[in-house]
Amino acid sequence: KLNVLTPQETHAQIAAIASEIVTSHPEEVLGYGPIEGTPDLRDALAERFSSSALRLTRANVLVTSGGMQGLDLIGKILLDEGGLIAGQFPTYLGALDAWRPRSPTFRNMLVDDASFDPSSALDGAQFAYAVPNFSNPTGKLVGVATRQALVDAAHRTGTWLIEDDPYGGLHYDGRPLPRMIDLSARALPNEPYAGPVIYMGTLSKAIAPGLRIGWVIAAPDVIKALTVAKQGSDLCTSGLTQRIALAALRAGLIEEIQPTILDIYRKRRNALCAAMNEHVEEWLEWEVPVGGMFVWAVGRDPSFNSDLLLPHAMSAGVCVSPSSVFDASGQYRRAIRINFTLNNEERLVEGMKRLATALTTMQAAKVR
Repeated sequence: KLNVLTPQETHAQIAAIASEIVTSHPEEVLGYGPIEGTPDLRDALAERFSSSALRLTRANVLVTSGGMQGLDLIGKILLDEGGLIAGQFPTYLGALDAWRPRSPTFRNMLVDDASFDPSSALDGAQFAYAVPNFSNPTGKLVGVATRQALVDAAHRTGTWLIEDDPYGGLHYDGRPLPRMIDLSARALPNEPYAGPVIYMGTLSKAIAPGLRIGWVIAAPDVIKALTVAKQGSDLCTSGLTQRIALAALRAGLIEEIQPTILDIYRKRRNALCAAMNEHVEEWLEWEVPVGGMFVWAVGRDPSFNSDLLLPHAMSAGVCVSPSSVFDASGQYRRAIRINFTLNNEERLVEGMKRLATALTTMQAAKVR
């Protein structure tokens, strides 16, 4: 029978693991380590993500200091100054920030649009970027057919396809869909993966963001290039948190805490969407996400401007993210991102009451 842990029990278990590790491996965890990550953790990640189609070895794995470092390193090795990125739109703000120093140009991929053509989208881009599981900011789940089409386009065009998957474990309804790297592996010979998909993950949503443990899984040549870039970034990821991560994976800590996390987040999602129905439906429309951390609410009025809403929301005591920050051009202003995982049900309900106040005051100011 699976032992289900509460967040408090998880924190206590991590503290016990950390204490034991510092005592038993002091030189390893308090000194410098391998740039690409400790061999044992790389082996564990390769085993965890291998499947009948996807064969992985440690040569396919780089450990990063959080998922954000992976995005930064990918920009360093794949993106020229002013280079073209094909990005799922709206696009994760952290990815935009990671690549902004290279002044890229963006080709927006509207993956839910019936006219979306993956080959045209990827052709000529230095890489394509997608968050197929519960995208930040929209919370959308990309369907299997579109995933396969993106993978096929990557193989056809030779364009790298970044699969960023921080939310893959946060399914509240339905079953997980196949990863794009698994779909890619099905088209390759039965050997360690060497295809065009670069898969990224993190422990931030599964265990704790403070561990700053992420990973990149890709062809060995890509891992080698990323390792060189990482050397100039931080030399190595913390040996202490890598050992904690390894012990947590071996102990099944993710599997023990996940049922509790899913139950808490599902209830919070339901509470938020119910409160939105009650308080803000007059102004906004949205879909109930089947996973992830966010609701993406679009203004019913085509002239809705979330940049103008933000100061009214802050004055009312509620924080939302305007859609312009998820657009490389800053022009899309018709939506807001609302997070439902941080606050409890009561605070989410109160937040929607305050958002209704902000929407009312914005509308009144517009009339004046």
